[in-house]
Amino acid sequence: MNRRAVYLILPIALLSVSGAQNRSSEEEEKLKCANLVYAVSKSSVCFSDQFLATVSRETNCQPERRFTPVKLAEEDVFRFPFAIMTGEGAFGLTERERHVLKSYLMRGGFLLASAGCSSAPWDQSFRQEIRRIFPDKKLTKIGMDHPIFHTVFDVQSVMLKKGGTTRLEGLEIEGKIVLIYSPEGLNDTGNAGQDGGRKCCCCGGNEIKNSQEINVNIFTYALTH
Repeated sequence: MNRRAVYLILPIALLSVSGAQNRSSEEEEKLKCANLVYAVSKSSVCFSDQFLATVSRETNCQPERRFTPVKLAEEDVFRFPFAIMTGEGAFGLTERERHVLKSYLMRGGFLLASAGCSSAPWDQSFRQEIRRIFPDKKLTKIGMDHPIFHTVFDVQSVMLKKGGTTRLEGLEIEGKIVLIYSPEGLNDTGNAGQDGGRKCCCCGGNEIKNSQEINVNIFTYALTH
């Protein structure tokens, strides 16, 4: 996998999605990654945060090495320019959560969403929620020539654990990608739970093999666009 040295120049808009804090607070919070708690109590314990350490090693960006659990229904989510949302099984967001997620994405936040263990019910629920929140928009497949695949690592294909390749999907607002989604799974579960926590596995799902490199690219892209 080819890689390149990356020196991030962070847009002012990404210092804080809310714009409600002073500059020193914004700089302190800007590189934290939120792990969304949604549908009241659902969240991920099996999405590896190891890509954040890789970002720190391969670029001049120094993100916090662990995710921060954040309730989607609360205003705290606007302190985080980057968030992940994943899980398994069917779910439904509350009206408050739909309102906050729409505002978050429209005000500069970036969401990386992924179906844990290639969960078909989660995939169906997520797509349904996005249609409800953005009825005039749709998730569309992203070509491999998109800059998102060539920021830090030069990713030529999205490889599946069981063989073959797939495509990521994105949602654009005013010509800018604000959400990346994978129904197969960008969770990198093989590297999850390595700090003494829950041991994770893909449980038969067809996860993306090079998810760590892809997640590094997505995070870096989100902070520079």
